Amino acid sequence: MQVQVNSNHIEGSARLQDWVSATLTERLERFDEFLTRIEVHLTDENGSKAGVDDKRCHIEARPKGHQAISVTHRAASLDLAVDGAAEKMRHALEHLVGRLEVKAVSTGHLDDPRFSEEPAHITEALLQEEFLARQEARGRE
Repeated sequence: MQVQVNSNHIEGSARLQDWVSATLTERLERFDEFLTRIEVHLTDENGSKAGVDDKRCHIEARPKGHQAISVTHRAASLDLAVDGAAEKMRHALEHLVGRLEVKAVSTGHLDDPRFSEEPAHITEALLQEEFLARQEARGRE
């Protein structure tokens, strides 16, 4: 996973790049094989003036084979902005991965074609057997 850091109105340095990369790599380590690249945009929205929540961290993650996911977090300090955005991204990726995983439907069957490779004639035979058993039970009543 490649992490690219861009800064606007914030002095970009190798130390900043390393710190942001390490923070995101640690927080998103679970998704390392799932992501191709992460772009981080750090902005001081008020420039040299102080202000509440004027530091912004925008993270865009590029999952393999899917559209990019982006999150933004504003905070009073750069540390809090990066941590907040990293947490939002972790949550967004968990949500995406959760949707992609195989889920059991209410019938108890797995709704995934890989698990339904049973030949059609076997399924039809089982249904026919069940039907005949029900008909026979009705005839006894």
